[in-house]
Amino acid sequence: MRRLILSAALPALMLGACSTMPGTQDPTEASVPVAQASMPNFPADLTPAGVAAADDHLALEAVDGAEGMAFVARSNERALATLESDPRYEPFRQQAEAILTATDRIPAPSFLGDGIGNFWQDATNPKGIWRRTTLESYASGNTEWETLLDIDALARAEGRDWVFKGASCLPPAETRCLINLSDGGKDAVVVREFDLTTKAFVEGGFVLPEGKHRISWLDAETLLVATDFGPGTLTESGYPYIVKTLKRGQTLAQATEVYRGEASDGGYGVSPYVLRDGSGAVQAVLINRPLDTFRAETWLWQDGQAVKLGLPERVSVYGMMGQQLVVGLEEDWIWRGESQPAGTLLAADINKLRDPGDGIILTNADEEIFTPGARQSINSVSVYDDHVVVSYNDNVVGRVAVFENRGEWGWPRTDVDVPDNQAVSLGDSSRGSGRVFLSTQGFLTPPTLSLFTVEGAALNELRSAPPKFDASTHRVEQYEATSADGTKIPYFVVMPRDLAMDGTAPTILFGYGGFQISFPPAYKPEMGKLWLENGGVFVQANIRGGGEFGPGWHQTALNENRQRAFDDFAAVAEDLIARGITSPQHLGIYGRSNGGVLTSVSITQRPELFNAAVIESPLIDMLRYHELPAGASWIGEYGDPRIPEEAAWIADYSAYQRLSPEVDYPRVYITTNTRDDRVHPAHARKFAARLEAQGHDHLYFEDTAGGHSNDADPVANARRWARHYVYLAQQLMD
Repeated sequence: MRRLILSAALPALMLGACSTMPGTQDPTEASVPVAQASMPNFPADLTPAGVAAADDHLALEAVDGAEGMAFVARSNERALATLESDPRYEPFRQQAEAILTATDRIPAPSFLGDGIGNFWQDATNPKGIWRRTTLESYASGNTEWETLLDIDALARAEGRDWVFKGASCLPPAETRCLINLSDGGKDAVVVREFDLTTKAFVEGGFVLPEGKHRISWLDAETLLVATDFGPGTLTESGYPYIVKTLKRGQTLAQATEVYRGEASDGGYGVSPYVLRDGSGAVQAVLINRPLDTFRAETWLWQDGQAVKLGLPERVSVYGMMGQQLVVGLEEDWIWRGESQPAGTLLAADINKLRDPGDGIILTNADEEIFTPGARQSINSVSVYDDHVVVSYNDNVVGRVAVFENRGEWGWPRTDVDVPDNQAVSLGDSSRGSGRVFLSTQGFLTPPTLSLFTVEGAALNELRSAPPKFDASTHRVEQYEATSADGTKIPYFVVMPRDLAMDGTAPTILFGYGGFQISFPPAYKPEMGKLWLENGGVFVQANIRGGGEFGPGWHQTALNENRQRAFDDFAAVAEDLIARGITSPQHLGIYGRSNGGVLTSVSITQRPELFNAAVIESPLIDMLRYHELPAGASWIGEYGDPRIPEEAAWIADYSAYQRLSPEVDYPRVYITTNTRDDRVHPAHARKFAARLEAQGHDHLYFEDTAGGHSNDADPVANARRWARHYVYLAQQLMD
């Protein structure tokens, strides 16, 4: 296991559509044009000072401030009384908890030394246990697990709300690991060195205080560390821009600097990473210096010096073969006299990247490996000593291909036989043995986990998850909507087989539309049990801003073009209504994180289309998002509100400022987490407070633990999903 980092998958809910029903308003005829409505809190001056002056809820930005916590307590009391007193709540909670703590789930595997590791949470161990077994035992019907670290016991012993955030182990033996522990689920972690042979923390081992670290093993005695080294060593987003070597026994103050960016750098902080071959030998040490959310410089650290490589600023580095870097282009690039389009997977000679010279002669070390088609995009890449495995989306469903490096012109391709119309994802890989875990799943098909060997390109099925809801009542269709500018927007509908198409189906529309993140079909057991089994419809919109069709699909909705993502989402809603799948009365939306931008804007721009919105862990105040940690890291996605031209286009959609007492919004449900240090809880708090001040009915709930990922406790997560679906049932079914 090179690196086990846990992250919660972005949750997706449901959507629907139908023709206009008697007694409902034609969705094309809003009674109050939102653009013309009075917006009493819209700033007359879009400078940061002017925006702050117009904000009557700035006090809610103090995470633990008295006014903020009083608002949270009062709002929580009302929300819980409304949602948890509903007779559906307790059955929903029990059903969700049974799913999230089920012992027949597939234990997510990672290669760990010569065995298999897994992090497991259930009702007995809600904080989880890190454990291991052999591959043979894992593949058997009766796996015998050895506990390495019990997080519940550790939390009790130390009196801390520890949440396991993954481990990074030193190849090839992988017996020494850096354990990441979060207090309450925050992104910031404490790091401690752990010995798998003794199953104990190392006495005098590496320890880093809480922070948003970027760490890589250089050797058994040395780490490459980017972190908070003291005053003036973090960017305005709160991420590091300095890399140092840290020797065993040294304090951070004694570490030796090897690279320095700038305090004005954007993105998520400078990151060192070590590329190794199948034996664990170091091939190259690279440093990624982000300039903004998506642009970055790539530096090679060699012989004690950092040298900037001649790569484009929008690129993903997947690994190395000999002297070849395997990179994915996120922008068009002229390399060695040849034009390479965005989306291409390329092998580039690192020596030529270091010293391009004047020649333009291409060799086998400078070759295209794979270029996706117009409706395709690379999902993930796994690099081996002589093979590259590529998981890609083809019209938003999964495919896999293996490319072999024979040291001559061309990369022979072998397509892997995977199920049709499902999501396909690569899991952890073992470069030394040429193996990777591969999973497949669909909206109505539970996950299947296979072990894939690059030699022969054969799948060996290991486990299949049992169904968690009755899928026989539903079917899946893929449609297209036409957006405002004529672009065709695909979307999936999971609907009852006998749907009447009379506009009465309770439907939830999920969207995200940002950061080049793709949403192919995926099994959502809690949605199936709590929503589909009760007759609901689920819709997933693959709008622009995502990565479903490559970098261009994302970049066409950046910055001043953000409105395209909102138009795409509205077009899907209108198409659902026109098809008779649902109607505005029965149509709700769900979005989380960046999806909170989407849902809050959708409610303020097109309130006549929807009767419900779950707005979770959201960005909403887009004119002050850069002021709220870690908002400035996303300027490459949205623009910079400090620049007048960019503030103007952001103000055109920022939902917090555009709320109006004259518009009839649906009763929305806003929810976030006090300990969320990725998307500041003030976004949700202030939106709820302004809705309240303007007299709009709404629900607001703020959990006090869990962080942005909601991965701290499956029992608490079950309560979260139960609240979501109770609200949606109240709005769309009652």
